[in-house]
Amino acid sequence: MPALAPTPTRTPAAPATPGSTPSTAPTPAPAPTPPTADRARTVTVRRARTSDVPAVRRLVDPYVARGILLDKATVTLYEDIQEFWVAERDEDAAVVGCGALHVMWEDLAEVRTLAVDPDFKGAGVGHQVLDKLLHTARWLGVRRVFCLTFEVDFFAKHGFVEIGETPVDGDVYSELLRSYDEGVAEFLGLERVKPNTLGNSRMLLHL
Repeated sequence: MPALAPTPTRTPAAPATPGSTPSTAPTPAPAPTPPTADRARTVTVRRARTSDVPAVRRLVDPYVARGILLDKATVTLYEDIQEFWVAERDEDAAVVGCGALHVMWEDLAEVRTLAVDPDFKGAGVGHQVLDKLLHTARWLGVRRVFCLTFEVDFFAKHGFVEIGETPVDGDVYSELLRSYDEGVAEFLGLERVKPNTLGNSRMLLHL
């Protein structure tokens, strides 16, 4: 039969020295910052309000400086705020992401100004905002959503595919030419906005 393990002995604790302070348990370390992927679950995507414009400006400006997003005057952000959704951090209501859906025609809209706080990159915040924009497009009755982007892989995960020619017929093209919106001009590929679109991919999603 197997040998029995010897019974462990306990060494009695040394008595406290008179006048000494009893030892205490170590102070627990502060809770670590949640992993990036977990932080996305602490975000709520909601309709933007006019009070969010300064936060949207803060999110957009670094991407504008790097030539990733087209600059927009602050007055334009106020004028277009009804198109925006923002991702709000639950713990302190800080805005950490934004995006807009601009309707161009009966069945056509564009995703615009999608930006995420660099500290939340990779946390899924951009995907949550885009999901909300696409849900809005469906609710509005839009069947096609366009984007002009450097982030091909990101949009491809949502079903967007790269396209070449402008996906509208001649009559709609003529009507869109009447728009003063710079984004519409980029969608049409007009010569005057070509410098804004260099390096970008044209992508389209059929809902």
